[in-house]
Amino acid sequence: MKIPSSIWTLLIGIVLTLASLWYGQNHGLLPTAATDEAVLVDGLFNAMMIISTGIFLLVEGILIYSAFKYRRRAGDNEDGPPVEGNVPLEILWTAIPAIIVIGISVYSFDVYNEIGGFDPHAIHEAPMNQESMKMPGHGSAMAATLTDTPPSTEPNLNQEKSDEAMQDPATAEVRNADQIPQLRNAPGVGIVAPTIGGSPDRAGKPPQLRVNVTGLQYAWIFTYPETGITTGEMHVPIGREVQINMTANDVIHAFWVPEFRLKQDAIPGRQSEIRFTPKKAGDYTLICAELCGPYHGAMRASVVVETEEAFDKWEQEQLVASKETLNQAVAVNPANLSPNEFLAPYTKDMGIQPEMLHQIHK
Repeated sequence: MKIPSSIWTLLIGIVLTLASLWYGQNHGLLPTAATDEAVLVDGLFNAMMIISTGIFLLVEGILIYSAFKYRRRAGDNEDGPPVEGNVPLEILWTAIPAIIVIGISVYSFDVYNEIGGFDPHAIHEAPMNQESMKMPGHGSAMAATLTDTPPSTEPNLNQEKSDEAMQDPATAEVRNADQIPQLRNAPGVGIVAPTIGGSPDRAGKPPQLRVNVTGLQYAWIFTYPETGITTGEMHVPIGREVQINMTANDVIHAFWVPEFRLKQDAIPGRQSEIRFTPKKAGDYTLICAELCGPYHGAMRASVVVETEEAFDKWEQEQLVASKETLNQAVAVNPANLSPNEFLAPYTKDMGIQPEMLHQIHK
């Protein structure tokens, strides 16, 4: 019994679809998804992997089949039939990729918007004026990117963000904002610093945790404005939206945690912002993804995602370990314990004995 070609085409289409769907969801090419934003990015990546796998199998399958089916037979020395073209087929294989590209573009835009990358209000922060219409040089867009923005009477929102961050004494000790001028916003374009804000459902709401990040050759320094903690290891709690305000003291660096699926530049003179919501506990590595000097490859830091309870405990340990806040930690003793009794839960893992604390507070 001869199976019709239409049935073969249907069966092959089903097999290709199932194979593409399976591999697109089980490729194992991505690290752990540790934030809510990572799930959205992974969905986009998986969709593109499904489409790519299907196209690859289809094209390679047709190529292998054609090479075998239409190979030259022994004793066949004739020329092939003169085929001038197939207009319907050419329209088909042009239309299908166009539809795929448009679909991926729409999906990508939706994901970018969901993670807070699209801010329709940013352009209104720096209204267009007559000066912004004048491009330096001979009207070259390239020339415009190589020079600072023209003088303006508009507020320097980038400077305001820098001043706000510098109100935290711990951040002020780390950054050298007084030595690096804060660039103005580009008129009609919006803020000069790259920003990934809150998701649409949290638009206009303050973040639940703020961390100021400063990049310098070759280290990352994290300061927590609410508590005054300064550390070389970033801790964030699960389920709480975190806002990272970052800049650089020397050259351009890039904040990249692969498990978060987010990357943002830290630029001298500019205040970058990025928001994310951790969802999976673990120790992750912050990597500088911008060539920043001969020791660029060693510029790494630890990022710890932990439960709310573990994060609160870490905060208390940092406060107790800080000399500047030691007396304050004892002053808020809720149970009227002695200093060494109050500090014992936080110092036992540090190898500090109660007798030593007693001698310090005598």
